[in-house]
Amino acid sequence: MGSHQDSSRDDSRDHLPTPATEAGRAGLDALLAEPGRAVVALDFDGTLAPIVADPDRARAHPDAVPALAALAPKLAAVVVITGRPAEVAVRYGGFADVPGLDHLVVLGHYGAERWDAATGTLSTPEPHPGLAPVRAELPDLLERSGAGAGTWTEEKGHAVAVHTRRAPEPQAAFEALRAPLTELAARHGLIVEPGRMVLELRPPGMDKGAALRAYVRDTGAASVLYAGDDLGDLPAFAAVDVLRSEGTPGLLVCSGSDEVPDLRKGADLVVDGPTGVVRLLRALAARLA
Repeated sequence: MGSHQDSSRDDSRDHLPTPATEAGRAGLDALLAEPGRAVVALDFDGTLAPIVADPDRARAHPDAVPALAALAPKLAAVVVITGRPAEVAVRYGGFADVPGLDHLVVLGHYGAERWDAATGTLSTPEPHPGLAPVRAELPDLLERSGAGAGTWTEEKGHAVAVHTRRAPEPQAAFEALRAPLTELAARHGLIVEPGRMVLELRPPGMDKGAALRAYVRDTGAASVLYAGDDLGDLPAFAAVDVLRSEGTPGLLVCSGSDEVPDLRKGADLVVDGPTGVVRLLRALAARLA
């Protein structure tokens, strides 16, 4: 991983920015040289959809689907990798029945679920047995923690998340809950994944890096672009670094957030949030046209 370039000052809709790192430039060159063997992988919240106070109100940037529909036919595949249930990401993203998105795949719950646009089919495993007792114990834990005011839980099917963004002091509530939630998760065979003012309790072995590597391997991709914005995207960044060390060029894009400096530091290219991601996708489609 290396230093980044911030393209947020560029107002050109179709300008393709140059990555600041040699590895990033090699990844972009490989994608442009052989797009039919390239995979573009994207996080959903904060990358394709703006971050909002209520995750149930999150929706893809209004220009995201048109940009994806213009780009996807030129690539091996576009894959959205998210901690959300796949069906929710498809619905909030507006990905179903879109001409040009036949090659789109949504990997929900960090790869545990898969939705294919070509068939509209959804495959999903059984929930982890530790989730039921965790859900039962959470209300009492939140009340006892003293951080309950303004915090709330989000049901995610194969995971459960505790949000602190609405608390009077979001960061203080986040820190106060981190240890007790980690202990609760461990007692039931789960782990805690921290994010931007959210702590997610989920089964181990599920992360975006593992999902991305498996997808790249299965598709035989010759290059990969990954864009994300949160702590949960760091494993995917690490996976691209491993792929690059193994000879598969890759480009790491940060959907700019000052809340996750490690992601900005590790990116080859930093863009201005979902608007910047859309501009990048549109610029790729224009170049490949």
